Amino acid sequence: MSILFHQAGRWTCDCAAEKTGVSTGKGSEIIQAERLQALDVFRGFTIALMILVNTPGCWSCVYGPLRHASWHGCTLTDLVFPFFLFITGAAMRHSFKKYDYRLSHDVIVKVLKRVVLIFLIGLALNFFPFQVGLDNLRIMGVLQRIALAYGIAAFICLGFDRQKLFFISFLLLISYWFILVVFGHGNPYSLESNVVRFVDLAVLGEKHMWHGKVVPFEPEGILSTLPAAVSVMFGYLTGSYLQSQADLVKNLRGMSFAGISAIVAGMIWGQVFPINKYLWSSSYVLYTSGWAMVILSICVYMIDVRGYRMWSKPFNVLGLNPLFIYVLSIVWVKILMYCIKITKSDGSVISGYQWIFNEWCLPLAGCYGGSLLFAVANVVLSWMIALSLYRKKIFVSL
Repeated sequence: MSILFHQAGRWTCDCAAEKTGVSTGKGSEIIQAERLQALDVFRGFTIALMILVNTPGCWSCVYGPLRHASWHGCTLTDLVFPFFLFITGAAMRHSFKKYDYRLSHDVIVKVLKRVVLIFLIGLALNFFPFQVGLDNLRIMGVLQRIALAYGIAAFICLGFDRQKLFFISFLLLISYWFILVVFGHGNPYSLESNVVRFVDLAVLGEKHMWHGKVVPFEPEGILSTLPAAVSVMFGYLTGSYLQSQADLVKNLRGMSFAGISAIVAGMIWGQVFPINKYLWSSSYVLYTSGWAMVILSICVYMIDVRGYRMWSKPFNVLGLNPLFIYVLSIVWVKILMYCIKITKSDGSVISGYQWIFNEWCLPLAGCYGGSLLFAVANVVLSWMIALSLYRKKIFVSL
């Protein structure tokens, strides 16, 4: 589900060369670093998980944690997209250092350029392989949401100081809740009667929305992009907090506590405003951001404080070329599904995607195991491509 993306970070050759210096002390290591390697590792892990959940061999044979919740609720799969947005915000904190975290002509141009380019790439992915007409082209999508959420969050984060950002973040979450309750029809959180769907129907039109549910509904819609921007802002605030003191271990304790508190707060809020990825509910933002804080704090402690890096190298390779790997994984799957056709001995025609699953994965591991094996093979293939780019010091940048 999406980027899988080092949006505001550095996709240039000096990414891999940035230095991390560690000085050890009793229980309170002090780290002077331009960049934390753990952020790239966390991004790479998220990319790997995204490819895994996006490419099962058979959608009818998928283990529960690797499926999205049908409506309310949150599975492992439902953590992927908000993790990307959170990482986008954390990387944005590092990227904007050169601009002194202030709005200027240069940074405005930079942000707008990225918003437009990423949105257009997402739109092109929806159009590829050009078998759908413009009249029925889905306008929104994962990259489109990342682009818009990044743009909104970037201007807010550069326009206000950290204390005001906390206030603005929660004001947006509460306002979004208010909008859903006041303007929804009947049950404001149901698939059919939520205001998020009404806005998208009015602005985008039914033909340009996602049709994966019983009614047209856009999970990356216009109104729900506002709380998605808060996911980016929480990442930015977390990145800012990590930079706030020299004692990184102390900061990690505080970040872990904040993450656990956010998880609990999200669960409590979820009793009245259900945790829901499709609506990107405010409780969902708190819950998923809390998990992102906890996992990132663990990664930073293990990698940048304790120096346990061997296990993380495969994820680091993926995390340094996120946009390219994400786009490539989508293009590869679409080629297999729509462009490669194989005629069987009985005369029936199946896609290359189905053929690989039926002929290789299904006989080896059965339906569920074969479906997972197919997904793992796609992760490995993506990693091999990322490794080749890494060894050649090629890091795709926008």
